[in-house]
Amino acid sequence: PPPPPPPPAPCSTFKTQPTCPKKTCTWANGACSTPPPPPPPAPLPIVPPITPPACAAGQKPVQVFVMMGQSNMLGEGAKTGTANNTLTYAVQTLGKYPYLWDKANGNWSVSKTVRNVFVMGSGGVTSAITLQNNEFMTGATATPLGPAGMNPKAKDTIGPELGIGFALGDAITEPVMTLKSCIGDRALGWDILPPGTPGFNYTDSTNKTWTYAGYHQSPEKWPVGTTPVPMGWAAGIQFDGDTSRAYDVLGNISTFYPGATCYEVAGFFWWQGDRDSRDMGLSEHYESNLVALIEKLRIQYGSPNAKFVTASLGQTEKGDTSGGGLILDAMENVANATLYPKFAGNVAAVYTYPLMNTKGSSGGHYGHDALSYMNVGQAMGAAMVKLLQP
Repeated sequence: PPPPPPPPAPCSTFKTQPTCPKKTCTWANGACSTPPPPPPPAPLPIVPPITPPACAAGQKPVQVFVMMGQSNMLGEGAKTGTANNTLTYAVQTLGKYPYLWDKANGNWSVSKTVRNVFVMGSGGVTSAITLQNNEFMTGATATPLGPAGMNPKAKDTIGPELGIGFALGDAITEPVMTLKSCIGDRALGWDILPPGTPGFNYTDSTNKTWTYAGYHQSPEKWPVGTTPVPMGWAAGIQFDGDTSRAYDVLGNISTFYPGATCYEVAGFFWWQGDRDSRDMGLSEHYESNLVALIEKLRIQYGSPNAKFVTASLGQTEKGDTSGGGLILDAMENVANATLYPKFAGNVAAVYTYPLMNTKGSSGGHYGHDALSYMNVGQAMGAAMVKLLQP
């Protein structure tokens, strides 16, 4: 065989500017030399845990349920129109979800105790905030009102919040808030990685081994043994932003729940997994990352006893061995009291495949079928109510 090519010459061997290779060397002070490495990126801010405020004598704290995930939780179920997959058709024509319709007034019903708040932003703590909901729970659409610094934008699609919110309102006598803070196309094992979660090595189907980023490392993964080159994003940056944006709501609780001055975080809802399912390294580590998420959220919100409900991807059947199947297994394992005694009675998993009104995928937003989102929301709400029972 021919001999291997010689290694590239060091920059100092090039004596004139025309011969100095621009991609690897720099001409300065009459010499060709190796350019200095770029400075390391500035450390990202850490979002500290919060302590819920104490209530004044005689006042009940708002029971807050934080809702996180990606586009599943974000919600793309169609509200309006005459198609048979819209919320309007389901309620007004099929007579489904009767609690959403006030027959006496011929209009959408409005909860008297459950507040629906949704803040959204892409990335970390400095990202712009879009306020998409801030009203008592209802199927109607309106442009939300909020504090300065949040950009109001009416959302004419639904996620699981209506099914969840009305289930909670029926079961809880205290005031309730569902607080959604999320955005689409985010991975638990990358964008929403909980603080303190370490990286790991994974060998893929081609026998190539990768190092996956730990919290605040970048990029998402790199060949093992090589030096990672940071990008303009880092592991956990969406966790930081989603948490910070939720804090902005809780820090102004009276703006988002009129008359309230205190709250406690009673539970978390998690519907996510599409992005992780597309990478077997993330899929195989989903279980450990989900455990870390549950534990870290309880610390972040000063709520060690908060309940946690997760829901699987709607297209994934039990027995599936793909990335989606691994994520379904991970969720059901974490909710298994034998495997995780510390989560007995405080973590539940909802299997959503039987709840899809029409078969679709999370990547296609379940065909924008509002009935699928409603069915999942009702099941998640029922699971949380069961966990809250003494």
